[in-house]
This record gives sequence, structure tokens and C-alpha cells, in this order.
Amino acid sequence: MLHPDSTLKYVNHVIGSGVFATRFIPKGTITYVKDSLEIEISTEQFLQHSIEMQVIIDKYSYIDEKGNYVISWDNAKYINHSCEPNTLSTGYGFEIAIKDIFQGDEITDDYGMFNLEQGFKCACGLLACRERILPDDLDKLSTEWDRIVLPALSQLEKVEQPLLKFMDKYTISELNRFVENESRYKSVSSLRVLRENVFEKR
Repeated sequence: MLHPDSTLKYVNHVIGSGVFATRFIPKGTITYVKDSLEIEISTEQFLQHSIEMQVIIDKYSYIDEKGNYVISWDNAKYINHSCEPNTLSTGYGFEIAIKDIFQGDEITDDYGMFNLEQGFKCACGLLACRERILPDDLDKLSTEWDRIVLPALSQLEKVEQPLLKFMDKYTISELNRFVENESRYKSVSSLRVLRENVFEKR
């Protein structure tokens, strides 16, 4: 589930549509949670679909740490990649604002965290653009992402969290452990799925 203060807008013919903030969303705000309505497709189920459907599933999903394709039922599936995103995934499976997001800003994240099967050419157009987003970005960049995510997580109790009530009990308990003791921080590297367990089945 995507943060409620957001809306879908057309960006351009290359990007298509994207998600934009309708109100100020401060750093430390949870911007996406995997709720009970998200569609989870196992690798085995994915292979049972036609090639045409596999392309659609691949386009609108991310692969979680269990190797499942996760498709959001709302506009979360339209969040675009940026090499300088304003949200990032956390080791707890939700996404968080890593900087203040102002009304009218596009909400973006880094697709390098999503257990990509194949790389793709980036179209974010920023000076810091990596040009290609690669399957091993999570391995290479997790330490840097942890450095960015940790300060945002430290703001959790200081800002409004409208998505917290949609989070599953296990994630909440893991999050409470972190709040009680930041040394229990769960690295973004925990999002990594063993690639041989997923992609060699295809």
C-alpha cells in the first residue's frame, strides 16, 4: 500500500506515468508497506503464465527476499526508479522517505534493490545516474544504502505514520526491536534473495 498523500500522473512518453506527492511527506515517513492485498506470485506460478503475461508481471512487480513476485494493487506499482531517489526500501520490507518530499515532487525509489533478473538502461537523466541498473547493485550498494536508510528510520516516531496500521505484526515487532535498540538495525542486504534459488528455475 502506497502512502495516501500521493497521486498518479503522466510523466512523458519514455517514462510513462509516475507517483507524485499531494502533500508534504517528511523524512522518516513510511511510504509503502506490503499489505494483505498485495499479489504474491511464486517463481513456479510465474512460469505457468504465458510469455506475454510474464512480461507484464515482470514490469509491474518486484522480487522480495523470498523470491516472490509482488504486484501492488494500488499505484505503488507505478513508482519510478531514480539514481537519486527520495525513498528507499528497508531491510524490514517497507519503503521510507530518506529525505523530505514536497508537494508536487515525484516519489521515486532505486530499482537496484529489487532482485533484478536483468539489468536495464536508466532514464532518470540525473548527473548521478549510474546509466545501467544491474542485478548485483544490491550487493555493491547495500552498505551505502544502509548509511542513508538508518537516519531515516531514526525519525520513525517523530513523524506521522498513516501506513503503520497496515503493517503485519511480525514487521512491527522487528521494527520495535530497532526502536528500542538501534544496534538491532536490519540491513537492506536482507532483501537479497539467493538468485540461484529463483532464476535457475526459469
